[in-house]
Amino acid sequence: MTRNEPTPIFPDHLSPTIRTHTTTHDANPGGDIFGGWLLAQMDLAGGITAYGYIRNHVVTVGVEAMSFHQPVFVGDEIMFFTNVHRVGNTSITIHIAAWVQRNGHNAPLFVTDGLYTFVSVDGNHQPQSIKKTSGEVLKP
Repeated sequence: MTRNEPTPIFPDHLSPTIRTHTTTHDANPGGDIFGGWLLAQMDLAGGITAYGYIRNHVVTVGVEAMSFHQPVFVGDEIMFFTNVHRVGNTSITIHIAAWVQRNGHNAPLFVTDGLYTFVSVDGNHQPQSIKKTSGEVLKP
């Protein structure tokens, strides 16, 4: 997503994969939440979705198209929404978007999004083909 594209509409028909509040431990001295903390939360949300979709151990192999649209502050309630973007032979790419609810504001604010790619691995941490589960077709 580029800065010229319209802000996505808050997905009020979906439940967030992760929902939490930011704290002073997640922030720099100026009160802004560290980008690395946001990336880690997005990685967790993406991993939950990837595992739930393919029902196998996954590892993160890449982050692309990461964009920070608005700052996140201490005390914000932040919600991470995910959806399957692409499924390959051994990999799955998850789109992750985050909105915050700020104290005293009614409307959620779109703050960041990105694409995270995970690889399905076997017990030896080697790439493993993504298989269909009984009766399900794996497609985004």
